[in-house]
Amino acid sequence: MQRTPTPDRPDPLDPTALLDDPYAAYEGLREAGPVHRISGPDGQPAWLVTRYADVRGALADPRLSLDKRNSSTGYRGFSLPPALDANLLNMDPPDHTRVRRLVVKAFTPGRVEKLRAPVAKVAQDLLDAVEPQGTADLIADFAGPLPIIVICDLLGVPEHDRRDFRAWTDALITPDPSRPAAMKEAIGAMLRFFTELIATKRAEPGDDLLSDLIAVRDEGDEGDEVDEADDGNGAGGVAGDRLSEDELTSLAFLILFAGYENTVHLIGNAVLALLDHPDVLAELRAEPERMPAAVEEFARYDGPAPLAIRRFPVEDVEIGGVRIPAGESVLLSLASANRDPERFPDPATLDPHRDIFGHLALGHGIHYCLGAPLARMETQTALDAVIQRFPGLRLAVPRTELQWRRSIRARGLMSLPVAW
Repeated sequence: MQRTPTPDRPDPLDPTALLDDPYAAYEGLREAGPVHRISGPDGQPAWLVTRYADVRGALADPRLSLDKRNSSTGYRGFSLPPALDANLLNMDPPDHTRVRRLVVKAFTPGRVEKLRAPVAKVAQDLLDAVEPQGTADLIADFAGPLPIIVICDLLGVPEHDRRDFRAWTDALITPDPSRPAAMKEAIGAMLRFFTELIATKRAEPGDDLLSDLIAVRDEGDEGDEVDEADDGNGAGGVAGDRLSEDELTSLAFLILFAGYENTVHLIGNAVLALLDHPDVLAELRAEPERMPAAVEEFARYDGPAPLAIRRFPVEDVEIGGVRIPAGESVLLSLASANRDPERFPDPATLDPHRDIFGHLALGHGIHYCLGAPLARMETQTALDAVIQRFPGLRLAVPRTELQWRRSIRARGLMSLPVAW
């Protein structure tokens, strides 16, 4: 039964509640029932799944497709052109298996670990630049630039070609109603950027991931069979596959877009959580070896992606006792599942010592986050650098003045003013 809204606990089905106080709203939805009919981010109706067991099961259910062609309502997402839309976030097996296996080897934990020292150097350089000022916006000056530099280095984007990727991602994730053409302009700019970058890399290949992917596209891949998922949940790929030109461009776009968007929010949210919990901050400063486990708890506690990528049932399915017709939109709430007390006792408490196994902040199943090892390592390195460099780290504005992005797709701060 759904509770009666009160001034301090508003109606969780009110769309603004998911923006103004998402965790309270999700708590109300979990209490009211496992699945709800809501108005989605695009204003279209969707089914929202809120409880951990149901979300985890649905993430691995092959009947729930990511392919928009299975939508019965004509859902088009960001309306990206084919050269950006042929990416893993819109694919089911076997195409998903074929494309993912061609890039997953670049993000294995072993390969990512080799990047730890270069990432630490970038983090220290960024902090060197702001330290004399005594204050900084930790999003604009640190959490934002760090993943951009890392991903651009990985893809081989020259320094003089690095653009304002944050403006592009903002236009997609949190469009400005006063600038209706901004999203279309951002999409056009991204398409031109990646098309030109691939042409440059074709002419002058380098020792980078994008040059390797171009070689796969142009020459084919004779590699061995590999397992496609980083967490052991995926299916094996098939050797000898190739990319189409649209898949190549879309893959480069996805690596940069997702690699930036999720990591910047994870770092920013984690720093704020540490400032809100000085006991945890003191513990991690004294025992930095605890940071990897703590990052998993930060991801559960306040992760960067409140929702998984929208699914479309290829047949009628039942989730949490609710029948969902084929083709209708299904939204799986990672944020709600990670605060489900049935799985994580006292879920609103930040506890780096809890049993965090199985959190869903980075997904589950064959669509588990491709860049999860990189995001983990970057966040661990960034947090350790900040808290060790600035023992007096504190908020430079009242906590109530912090502003969050007005989006149920992304959970992140607009800025994070700090002092030391």
